Amino acid sequence: MTTAAIETHELRKVFGRHAAVEGLTLQVLPGEVFGFLGPNGAGKTTSIKMLLGLVAPTAGGATLLGAPIGHRPTLARVGFLPEHFRFQDWLTAAEFLKFHGQLLGLAGPALARRCKELLERVGLAPFHGQQLRTFSKGMLQRIGLAQALLNHPALVFLDEPTSGLDPVGRRLVRDVVRELREEGACVFLNSHLLSEIEITCDRVAFIRHGEVVRTLDLATLNQGQALVSIRAAGLTPELLAGLANWGWDIQANGEELTLTVESDAALPEINRYLVAQGAQVFALSPSRLSLEEIFIETIGKDGGL
Repeated sequence: MTTAAIETHELRKVFGRHAAVEGLTLQVLPGEVFGFLGPNGAGKTTSIKMLLGLVAPTAGGATLLGAPIGHRPTLARVGFLPEHFRFQDWLTAAEFLKFHGQLLGLAGPALARRCKELLERVGLAPFHGQQLRTFSKGMLQRIGLAQALLNHPALVFLDEPTSGLDPVGRRLVRDVVRELREEGACVFLNSHLLSEIEITCDRVAFIRHGEVVRTLDLATLNQGQALVSIRAAGLTPELLAGLANWGWDIQANGEELTLTVESDAALPEINRYLVAQGAQVFALSPSRLSLEEIFIETIGKDGGL
């Protein structure tokens, strides 16, 4: 049985009277890109800090790469790009990577080669001798990504990695994440850009108040739920109630009707049902739910507050 890259059970963190994370239970597999989604204040960053040993949990437990959280030899195999970073801005890009590499125990020609390789990978090789204080936010994001990869990590935490990046920078991050997956590394990705998550991740977890409310395999997104729009005459209250056998979130306004179904397989049955109940069906059109629509459906328009 493969050891999970991340496994938590009822992980909880309380600050005073406020529970930032109520009871986080999830499992992330080696080699997958896992998205961590939730509204502001859902406990995402606090959860990441607990997993990295930066914040002590109030209750519950977790493992990283099969070891208890806070295990220093295991943390040496983990990379991390925080959302709000404060780098040593008096250092040049090359000095910054060398310094962080030394903190990881790297040295000599191997470290020099790794720093050069990563500067080229994130598009900053021409700026290797430039101080970080002169960098734009996007450039700082890139150098932060490079430092997260110095130790050839088996597990990488990326907290809002595309914040401040232009489309070219976002594409670069996607390519790096794809390469990490191909190398067998696990990537734990927290982002508000759902379009990026939809393109990049294998699975996502939706969290609210620090608890997982739903986990979704994105490979099934295009074969899964659909929003069905129907135009028909004779839509009685009894007929509408019967549609609950195939879908939910049923909305009707005159001859216009929408409902959410689990898959397209339900459409022929819905059409036969409507006709059998005496409705005149003029149009029946399915459309796939985007990750954003599923997010709103799962969390709520108010962010679950």
